[in-house]
Amino acid sequence: MKRIFLTVSAILSVIVLGILFWGLVSGKEQPPAASGAALVSVQVPALEGDALAGETLFRENCASCHGDNAAGRDGIAPPLVHKIYEPGHHADGAFLLAVSRGVRAHHWPFGDMPPVDGVSQEDVQKIVAYVRALQRENGIN
Repeated sequence: MKRIFLTVSAILSVIVLGILFWGLVSGKEQPPAASGAALVSVQVPALEGDALAGETLFRENCASCHGDNAAGRDGIAPPLVHKIYEPGHHADGAFLLAVSRGVRAHHWPFGDMPPVDGVSQEDVQKIVAYVRALQRENGIN
C-alpha cells in the first residue's frame, strides 16, 4: 500500500512539474524578433542652442537603443517622441534619473534600461532639450 502511494505521489509530482514547466514555456508570449526598425515617424524641427547640442549627444549616447531622432527601435527600446514621455507625465528629471540610475520596465515590453555611463547632468539637460524640441514638433507638449 505504501508503495502504491509513493508511486501515485511520484506520478502526480511529475504531472504537476510538467504542467508548471509547460505554463512557463508556452504561457508567456514570446516577443517578436528585434528588427530595430523605427517605431514612430518623427518630424525634425530646425534646432539651435541646447537642442542642437543635445542632438549630437543623443546620437552618441542614446540612438543605438532609442533610434534616430528618438523614434524607438523595434524590439530594442521605445520611442521618446511619444505621449508617454510628455512633460506632464515624465518631467525632465525623469530622464536624468533614467540615465544615472537606469529604469525598471514599466510602460513597454523592452526590459529594463541600464544606467548610461559617462553622460553628465549637463549632457542630459541638452539631450532633454533635443527630445522636447522633437516632441513639440510632433504635437507632444
